[in-house]
Amino acid sequence: MRPATATAAAVTTLIGVGAAAIAAGRYASDAALRAPSGRPLPGDPRLTVHAAESGRVTLTRSLASLRPGTYGLDGPDVHAVVGPVLDRVPHSADTVVRRLERVEYGTLEPGARVRLTPVLHTGTPLSALGVDHEDVEIPGELGPLPGWLVPGPRPTWVVALHGLGTTRLQPLNLVPFLSRRQIPVLIPAYRGDEGAPPSPDGLSHLGESEWRDADAAVRYAVRRGARHVVLYGWGTGATMALHVAADSGVRDAVRGLVLDSPVLDREATLRALVAARHVPAPLLPLAVRAATTRAALDGARLQDAADPAALRIPTLVFHGPDDTLAPWEPSLRLAARRPELVTLQTVRRAPHASMWNADPVRYEEALRRFLTPLL
Repeated sequence: MRPATATAAAVTTLIGVGAAAIAAGRYASDAALRAPSGRPLPGDPRLTVHAAESGRVTLTRSLASLRPGTYGLDGPDVHAVVGPVLDRVPHSADTVVRRLERVEYGTLEPGARVRLTPVLHTGTPLSALGVDHEDVEIPGELGPLPGWLVPGPRPTWVVALHGLGTTRLQPLNLVPFLSRRQIPVLIPAYRGDEGAPPSPDGLSHLGESEWRDADAAVRYAVRRGARHVVLYGWGTGATMALHVAADSGVRDAVRGLVLDSPVLDREATLRALVAARHVPAPLLPLAVRAATTRAALDGARLQDAADPAALRIPTLVFHGPDDTLAPWEPSLRLAARRPELVTLQTVRRAPHASMWNADPVRYEEALRRFLTPLL
């Protein structure tokens, strides 16, 4: 082959490889940024139901099915709630028996494929919990945002912001606790959620643009009579809460933050999301770069919002070392830098945004101590 021909062939090959890599990076970034609201997060294994009887369900044995605490069990046309592992119940070596608290809908048939989820309830605050609520419409940047308002007489409201892979149903886990303390709770949907306007580009921005819908929810709460607001966010909802506290025109109304599994290192979270979709390791950097560029994610803005030096209000963080989606270490550093403002509750053996599920009693006691002086 002549040198010129060989060079041309090599260049053509490189261009082809480069184009293929770019296409693969774009495809991989879609896996991280186009997941619809409520779609299970990647990484958690599907479990097989081996048996289900009154008060018990037998599942495939894995680290996931052995987690302590209370979880939803979600599968096609079925949603149930499971409690602790029942160690003393006879079972085979490759299975786990957990207490079956209830079946929300459907039937747990042997052979069904299910996942553990932090979401326990289905329906509305009234239908799921027997707690009165008002269906509200929050004026948002892109259009009306549906929300649930659980009323209460206290002047300090909680605005609860769900995170990745969940919907407005996730904050229902805490509504009974907050309602017993007569705290008004506003649970908004935001862009990309069912019933809310879509993101203009169809992508999740991991809180970078969604925080403006959280800002709209705070403004709505203030118009409805809230004197103060505590922002309560899970995962990217926690990121949104930090942005509101730092950048909102009504940030003076924000009296405290509760951050559950906060996404403080967006690149690490993107990498985890992409890797969990089985993207080959050599493509991970390209996929993360593609996702960052396509969603116009500004790491500097997140750093500013989560800057320990800029934090000015009491903050309670629930996080743990077993969160494979949002690294725990940034939460440790945040708490270490501002111990006078930040309280970190370490929760072990809990996946992302499931800190309450792992130990509801301990979690709610920490939350009670934090909220009491803010009410």
